[in-house]
Amino acid sequence: MRQYDVIVLGAGAAGLMCALTAGQRGRNVLLLDHADRVGAKILISGGGRCNFTNLNSSPDCFLSSNPHFAKSALSRYTQHDFLKMVERHGIAWHEKTLGQLFCDNSARDILRMLLDECAAGGVDVRPSHHISGVDHDDGFVVHTHGGDFSAPALVVATGGPSIPKMGATGLAYDIARRFGLRVVEPRPALVPLTFGPDMAPFTALAGVATEVVASTGKQRFREAALFTHRGISGPAILQISSYWRPGEAISLDFAPDIDVLHRLKSAKHIRPKAEARSVLAEFLPNRLAQALAAAAELSGQLANMPDRQLAAAAERIKQWRFTPTGTEGYAKAEVTAGGIDTAGLSSRTMEARMVKGLYFIGEAVDVTGWLGGYNFQWAWSSGWSAGDAISQATL
Repeated sequence: MRQYDVIVLGAGAAGLMCALTAGQRGRNVLLLDHADRVGAKILISGGGRCNFTNLNSSPDCFLSSNPHFAKSALSRYTQHDFLKMVERHGIAWHEKTLGQLFCDNSARDILRMLLDECAAGGVDVRPSHHISGVDHDDGFVVHTHGGDFSAPALVVATGGPSIPKMGATGLAYDIARRFGLRVVEPRPALVPLTFGPDMAPFTALAGVATEVVASTGKQRFREAALFTHRGISGPAILQISSYWRPGEAISLDFAPDIDVLHRLKSAKHIRPKAEARSVLAEFLPNRLAQALAAAAELSGQLANMPDRQLAAAAERIKQWRFTPTGTEGYAKAEVTAGGIDTAGLSSRTMEARMVKGLYFIGEAVDVTGWLGGYNFQWAWSSGWSAGDAISQATL
């Protein structure tokens, strides 16, 4: 049985960052992954160009049962720190909307950078090692189909169950429970929502996209929404899905910055024979305008509609409420919300409070970022924090 200073389970974004940080600071690091290649999620992210961080990353862009937990890691290793690494490797990048940073060429540039950094730290990277169990006595013993390995420190970076076709599992939760840590109920996040009967008029709009303000409770996001065969998706919907809970309603403003009532009343005065759907189509996609007009009972010529009817319809279009029947599930979820309870972890080191040498990082932890590079930043920040702590720990 080969011995190391630290074993990192999971060669995704967080695991790679932790391994290279500890390795470059003198630790003998083993990085294990059950897949036959590392960094699979990195390669598919951002349409293959990897939205590797966000310039606007801050703690208020993350969900957690403890909203303060992420502050330490995010402040100690920031988006600017990661960007320096990217630039040091000569990777060309560009900023899209809302502070999102992407590679100019390919996500492979980011993965290659991380593997080069691991190599510089002498990290032993071993894919195709299915983990069958973890034991703990004086240190940790990891059992795999490729052999057993031991170390005084163990880092769990195996993520959550989102995108199971990429090999995602709930292994991190099993290990956490094995060592007495609580798990906040996991759920799909950044995920499309499905429609119920109250949205029947919109089921034929698959492929139609428009800008909306989506809100639930006090949270709101203004971005594009995209109708699908089962419901609705797009950035605004993915964002709000992380805050939505079953049974709650979501409100959509289909016409941000537009006074819909004023547009309808003005058209009624100037073009009394015009139909409401034609007026709505002046600022909405035509098929959506027709569906909204029909659902808001705006049929026929404007001249035949009293102002109170126009006012009620305009209010609906500005605050269209619906209750999703559910989500598209883990298969379509970009990340997992919930996870290992942060109450059992140190926010500075990511170490389990009750189990010396045991660390949890990345998506496995109950910290979930917004869409747009935030979850990668959490992976970099939490991975760096654990790697830094291990490099200073007495093993």
